Amino acid sequence: MSKMNSDYELIMKFIKGEQSCFEELIHRHKNKVFAYISLYIRDQALAEDIFQDTFLKVIQSVKSGRYIDNGKFISWVMRISHNLIIDHFRRVKQMNTVSNDNYESDIFNSTKFAENNAEADMIKRQIQKDVRKMITHLPDDQREVIILRHYAGLSFKEIAEITDVSINTALGRMRYALINLRKIMDEKKISLSLS
Repeated sequence: MSKMNSDYELIMKFIKGEQSCFEELIHRHKNKVFAYISLYIRDQALAEDIFQDTFLKVIQSVKSGRYIDNGKFISWVMRISHNLIIDHFRRVKQMNTVSNDNYESDIFNSTKFAENNAEADMIKRQIQKDVRKMITHLPDDQREVIILRHYAGLSFKEIAEITDVSINTALGRMRYALINLRKIMDEKKISLSLS
């Protein structure tokens, strides 16, 4: 096996009974999928549950022939995890056991900024806090595109597929989000300079 199998080749081998091929698929994509889930779900155990549920759903869909390969396996997996996250928050909302503050802090739980220099680290943490606060003032669709692009590192093509909109719509939401963030910065006199 000198050349690396594509996602589709691994899926086909898995369907034919090679269980290890699915493990290889999970290993290949686990960091990206788990990082995405962790952006929304602060609780580590719950994030792991959603991660496992995502791949259980993937297995069920593949085995029942519902997966059609179009070279977008990872986008399809991300959409499944996205839907499971939304289902989780819907259930929580229905049970009325969580406040909006907890919901917001779950969404923006990210340890993106890390520096050895203690002073720079402190400044970056303050900037991160300011940015998170500002993002919470954005409409849901704009906030989502910021999270997917800057925290999860997805392309606009992937964002469009996950959120089920056109690339132009995703780009438009990002443009409006940035315009609104600038307005918020001006209104609140926030400077995000490290110097």
